[in-house]
Amino acid sequence: MTEPLNTRPAEESRFVRLTPQGLKTVRRWAMSITIGSFLFGFDTGIISGALLFIRDDFGLNSFEQSSVVSVLLLGAVVGALVSGRIADRYGRRPLLAGLGVLFFLGIAAAAVAGGYAVLLLGRIIMGLAVGGVSATVPTYLGEMAPAQVRGRVLSLNQLLVTIGLLASYLVNWAFSGSGQWRGMFWVGGIPSALLVLACLWLPESPVWSIAHGRTDQARKVLDEVTEPGGADLVISRFGSTDRGDGQRRGGTGSRPGGVWALLAPAVRPALLVGLILAALQQFSGINTILYYAPTIMGEAGLSASKAIYYSVFIGVINVIITVVAVNLVDRLGRRPLLLGSLAGMGISIALLGVAFAAGLSPLLMLVFMLLYIVAFGIGMGPVFWVLLGEIFPPAQRATGSSAGATVNWLSNFVVSLLFLPLISAIGQAPAFWIFAVICALGMAFVAKWVPETRGRHADEVGADLRRRWNVRAK
Repeated sequence: MTEPLNTRPAEESRFVRLTPQGLKTVRRWAMSITIGSFLFGFDTGIISGALLFIRDDFGLNSFEQSSVVSVLLLGAVVGALVSGRIADRYGRRPLLAGLGVLFFLGIAAAAVAGGYAVLLLGRIIMGLAVGGVSATVPTYLGEMAPAQVRGRVLSLNQLLVTIGLLASYLVNWAFSGSGQWRGMFWVGGIPSALLVLACLWLPESPVWSIAHGRTDQARKVLDEVTEPGGADLVISRFGSTDRGDGQRRGGTGSRPGGVWALLAPAVRPALLVGLILAALQQFSGINTILYYAPTIMGEAGLSASKAIYYSVFIGVINVIITVVAVNLVDRLGRRPLLLGSLAGMGISIALLGVAFAAGLSPLLMLVFMLLYIVAFGIGMGPVFWVLLGEIFPPAQRATGSSAGATVNWLSNFVVSLLFLPLISAIGQAPAFWIFAVICALGMAFVAKWVPETRGRHADEVGADLRRRWNVRAK
């Protein structure tokens, strides 16, 4: 159902139209799928408040505290890496249901943990689930959404991540008075159960069904939401696209080609764009800015007791700006939002470096930090995940999304590991200026190598990618 409504009236018959009720149904499916994204945000954010009480209960030293936080990132790397193959073999819906179960098991292990080892195990399991949904949700959404709203639907992924983060901050705030950190974790069991239940009524992706020869199953789903003839058009297009991809990679095209298919000349440009954007999102400094938020707030004169309260404030800003991005991504397109976002991020983080170097007002530092978060939230945050669900050919979409998500989590881990040694070696201001230079390089990369995907078929996106990277389709 990734076919667009007509953008060229003379060719209207070539495109699939959803019925008004069908469009509502697709949106309900998208909201159910992105419960996984909500859990992504919740499970990564809940530890920030819970750790304040866990460290005292378990007597954790600084290394044990940092490992409880960072081990989720390593679990996410593994989860993202293996999810593509599982999604291609068994389908998107069964994998998402399994990830819901995995979320619950990880949350339960952390909530009942009697010591450091079981808590660490719970965080690893959560990380596996977080990495899995980070790769699976963009794939599933990209295959279920019509192109005229595909950007908005894919942006729901990042929106629900930010809402999950905000929910975790609110839960931390609600339980902070009693110190019941186990209750903080148990709240996450509710959306985990909802995700599993949602998968009982969600349909399998028609694109996956077609690729696996289950045409009748795909037709049943398509007939539920498209106008008469729409199912035939989608089946015909994805059948021919899949065969074409298969011929170019030397296979039959009836099944996904696995990880090696990503290295085929026709697919390689999409892989390069996905992996470079994945690394760029993290190496542009977002997590270091969020890491520095408490320090800057402390320098601005705010007491430590208000740290959780002001994390809620930042969470609200993240949600609001992501809502704005959701409404712009299908109006302005992906490239303008990415370019504007990287420009805003580069300028604001450079000014933050100047503020540190010149010893300017801590409140001014806070303003630059918030401007950076706004710039990230309008483009680089959500649009990366949108593109991850759009740039790969249908047969390689799950594996390509898995590769992009894996590099994103690896980059997250590397930046988190090296940031403190970096500022110890060169100072705060130069460290932020390095991130500003990375943002500038990112703008150049997007301008030259990243295609616009708004309202385009997969074959049109592929042709643009090959032209930009000077690669011939074989």
